Amino acid sequence: MTQALALIVDDEPDILELLDITLSRMNISSKPAQDLAEAKRLLKTHHFDICLTDLQLPDGNGLELVKHIQKNTPNLPIAVITAFGSMDTAVKALKLGAFDFVSKPVDLKSLKSLVSSAIKINDTTEPVDRRSRDQLLGDSVMMANVRAKIAKLARSQAPIYISGESGTGKELVAKLIHEKGPRSHQPFVPINCGAIPQELMESEFFGHKKGSFTGAIADKPGLFQTASGGTLFLDEVADLPLHMQVKLLRAIQEKSIRPIGSDTEQPIDVRILSATHKNLPELVEQGNFRQDLYYRINVIELPLPPLRERAEDITQLAKHILQKLNAENNSPTKLTDTALKALAQYTFPGNVRELENILERAFTLCENGIIHQTDLQLPNNTKDAAAQTSGIKNPTQKTSLPTQEAPLEDYLDSLEKEAITNALEKTRWNKTAAAKELGISFRALRYRLKKLGLND
Repeated sequence: MTQALALIVDDEPDILELLDITLSRMNISSKPAQDLAEAKRLLKTHHFDICLTDLQLPDGNGLELVKHIQKNTPNLPIAVITAFGSMDTAVKALKLGAFDFVSKPVDLKSLKSLVSSAIKINDTTEPVDRRSRDQLLGDSVMMANVRAKIAKLARSQAPIYISGESGTGKELVAKLIHEKGPRSHQPFVPINCGAIPQELMESEFFGHKKGSFTGAIADKPGLFQTASGGTLFLDEVADLPLHMQVKLLRAIQEKSIRPIGSDTEQPIDVRILSATHKNLPELVEQGNFRQDLYYRINVIELPLPPLRERAEDITQLAKHILQKLNAENNSPTKLTDTALKALAQYTFPGNVRELENILERAFTLCENGIIHQTDLQLPNNTKDAAAQTSGIKNPTQKTSLPTQEAPLEDYLDSLEKEAITNALEKTRWNKTAAAKELGISFRALRYRLKKLGLND
């Protein structure tokens, strides 16, 4: 195997020597440059595997070198060495395409981890995990662009903010960014920020020491330690309370954490990906989300299109989902052409997740292994989505659409549960009569009772 070669750019001889010694212990040789001009000359005459550059140089700054490398040798990962407190400049470097950054005084453990990850980007000898490669389906131009962005973002360590409506596949995209990058063999740790009780949040994120509070009977690692070397995916990051936003901001900026009850900080090596279906800029304006944290997690934004804007992908997705259901249940169930056409014309306010739910329900309720259009029970429009999706005729109560804070799926379930309960009470809990009242089959009612937790 050919020895890797690094370009190190700094005008301080002591730093150059420290970097050279550190790299040589990793079996990486290096070429030094003390200014931009020398660095550009070396780039023309050598093939480098990584570049480390200081931001402040005699004839310019490291950002100029980042731009130069992105233009001329975009496959070369470049990391910038920043002065303490220069986070804004580090963020600029990441936006321009830098692989990562390391702050002075340089922590050698963090530096080695950074270099190892960067070297792996172009290491074709290491097997690539492709388990999720083809899960982001769709032949539309929009999805082709998303896949191209994923491939590019996987080469960076910049924090990525994945935006999009509920059900668009934000966690899947986060996992793909992880799996296609140099951290693919390390943990991918997803966490729903809205699902952790506030009083446990700090311990869950950063861990705690034994005896640090009542009930702390042993040392416990937090999510940052669990994801060490890998990726931490913060889903529904907008749900973090303000006090945790402050602590998360510090962890990202300093690349270190302090477990509850500890006197010392621990360096962390974690890539941060985050997502939410809420409007973060609006929450920032309202004072419910810190602006400085927003800029740190949103170094690069990856917006995901709703399913209604890529309707040409619906047929492919439907066939793929049904194929999975058939494989799981050893079934030959098929969709009729009219059912596929109906799906292609529906707007899917709940996106891909709603498509999955519709097909799972139709798969359960259809007869003779054939899913007809009527089995899909698609709503005619979003206003009567709950009643129509349930197959319930003439709902007696008009209800407004769900707000951004109320997920569509929960909204539909609540209306469906209310309609079924009303029908059962009207028929004195005679299920056969209730099914007739609702205009659905007894089998369909039994399925819904189980799904909604209304069984006796």
